[in-house]
Amino acid sequence: MKKILICAGMMLSAPVMAQVKDWKLGAVLDVAYTSKELGLGQRQSGLALGHSDVMAQGPLGDYFSAQFGVATHSHEKKIETELEEAWLQTRALPFGLQARLGRFGSQIGYQNEQHPHADDFSERPLLYRAFLGGHWFDDGLRLNWTAPTALYLSFGAEVFRGKQLVQEAMPSPQFGIGTLTAKLGGDVGLSHSWQVGLSRVHNKREALLEDEHDHHEHEEHGEDEHNHAHGALFQGKKMWMADLTWKWSPDGNNQREQIKFNAEFARVSQLNRFATPSDKHYASSISLVWRFDPSWEIGGRMDRLKVSTPHGDHFHPGRLKEDSVSLAWKQSHRQVVRLLVAQQRDAYGMENVTKRSVQLQTIFSFGAHGAHTF
Repeated sequence: MKKILICAGMMLSAPVMAQVKDWKLGAVLDVAYTSKELGLGQRQSGLALGHSDVMAQGPLGDYFSAQFGVATHSHEKKIETELEEAWLQTRALPFGLQARLGRFGSQIGYQNEQHPHADDFSERPLLYRAFLGGHWFDDGLRLNWTAPTALYLSFGAEVFRGKQLVQEAMPSPQFGIGTLTAKLGGDVGLSHSWQVGLSRVHNKREALLEDEHDHHEHEEHGEDEHNHAHGALFQGKKMWMADLTWKWSPDGNNQREQIKFNAEFARVSQLNRFATPSDKHYASSISLVWRFDPSWEIGGRMDRLKVSTPHGDHFHPGRLKEDSVSLAWKQSHRQVVRLLVAQQRDAYGMENVTKRSVQLQTIFSFGAHGAHTF
């Protein structure tokens, strides 16, 4: 699939060159120093590269637009590079419909579709790190419908191969994961805006157990097909996600001041063929961020994780709590310096848990970049 996407990108480059003036290029550099790596964390200790990328986006004639992105980051003291985005999207379908084909981030939840460097914290919530590998992008097809209503109302469906999320799996269909999403949002006066979302994931790719992995390692796909993705640590056949976001800014001017509240919850069930109805994963995240000055933000977040870890034909319970405080200086949307202090506690059945981690993150943006979600 990777080779197909690369070839498609090369074939699409001809019309792109013909409309080069309409295309936009951009890059993001994310570097951070981390005192200690968090349990389930995605930033290694010391000075390391975070989610950095180079992207190009623009029209392909009157009916399509496209975006291509290559991301790079540090992992186990090495620099890894991967094709993160390579998609073609319709611009002129009737009745509020829109379709996308290629490699892209799933729109489930509130944060997954946006790039990690656009987050309010230097680490994603435990929910995303545990259940989605941090930022889940995959090869597939999306179809969305936006209703012609005063309130924002959107429904979407996606089908994915699933190998970016569940890498080592039992035999499964070529397209092994499907998602359904619904989003509803609106404004209350000039100063308040809100959005709620509900997502369902149906996953036909059952992860191999430890002993099965030893016998089937690299049997399903080679090292290239891994594409350096790291997948989700805790998986299951069905996952429900719910999210709520509320924003306040005086007269809608969020550049001067803003308060942003976000809450997300996820439940994963039918973990594998040995699981009982009581074997489930749960995760929640609640955050509050206050932009008290055009250049300064302060925020806090509480993450909770409760899982059932498979060991052969039985499960071991696990849990973890994580609390984070973040202070960010934003000279502009192109330059961010963020200090984050995270503490993990009440850990049970988890590996590599640290009591406290301090992270100093710097983000530089160059050129254009994709629009961020609400």
